[in-house]
Amino acid sequence: MNHSSARSVLATKLLLLLLTSALAPIALAQALPGITPAVKAPGTLRIATWNLEWLIAPRDFPQLARDCVPPKGESNNPRSIPCDVATEGGRVDADFEALARYARALDADVVSLQEVDGVAAAGRVFKSHSFCLSSRPNVQNNGFAIRQGIPFRCGTEVVALGLGGRVRYGVELVLYPGTAREMFLLSVHLKSGCPRQALDSRREACVLLARQVPELERWIDAQAAAGHRFAVLGDFNRDLLADRGPARDANGVQLGLWNEIDDGDPTGAKLSTVAEGQPYSNCASTQNYQGYIDHVVLGAALAAWRVPNSFVRLTYADADAASRKLSDHCPVGVDLQLPR
Repeated sequence: MNHSSARSVLATKLLLLLLTSALAPIALAQALPGITPAVKAPGTLRIATWNLEWLIAPRDFPQLARDCVPPKGESNNPRSIPCDVATEGGRVDADFEALARYARALDADVVSLQEVDGVAAAGRVFKSHSFCLSSRPNVQNNGFAIRQGIPFRCGTEVVALGLGGRVRYGVELVLYPGTAREMFLLSVHLKSGCPRQALDSRREACVLLARQVPELERWIDAQAAAGHRFAVLGDFNRDLLADRGPARDANGVQLGLWNEIDDGDPTGAKLSTVAEGQPYSNCASTQNYQGYIDHVVLGAALAAWRVPNSFVRLTYADADAASRKLSDHCPVGVDLQLPR
């Protein structure tokens, strides 16, 4: 073979390799019914959020199950799990492989994770990612999975969101630090049990969520005041698209979450949620929820980078939902156009 022919063969192989890499998510999506994420364009960054519902490594689950806490019981061990979670059983290898297939189909560069028990569990789903996870000793934690090769640093945890350890911290991530692409992301998992009720409700969940709102707004306002591009991603446990009433009543009592944090003060604190205007899709046909509680919320500066029509909602094939232990949540995401 002469040098010209050798170069031609090499070029062909390289082209096939590039095409294979680019089309891999499409092929995987076609192989798994129900998976229809948009294909990312070159130069874009896909950010997403995914609550993985008590994701615990198989090696750790048996001991946690033995030490579980019954309903209305108490434990001084922060790593205790509820006995109803223990009774349902842990995930097996096939469950993790199914979740990993969905992670590959999602094709996200950065994912805000919730309910993961450290790298031992998260790394079985996101096998080509690095992690910034909460330092809480608890099993149910949040943080980020970052595709390897993307410059980042783990930021300061927003411990105040944890209300003295009763609920989850916020986890900060800085992408492309010190460059024109720099952005600040916050992973949250807010208090559950108050999805649409007014925050002045006497329900304990609403009382706790109302206490978290000022801490969340403090982080948002600090990012806006500093001129940062920022986003908050996670399980808000709140239907933000339905939460559009007044932030406070005539006496200044807090009523809502969205209009409290989306007040545009300081400049740059005007927010948008990527699910706005999107029809709601349940994760599987067996679910009957009515609205999004998992959100990607963009600050004004980062929203300017949003790729039009790039909203991502990755749902589960019914066969997988029936046969595998996946999650009661599924991903929400969006693509951002990065500057060159």
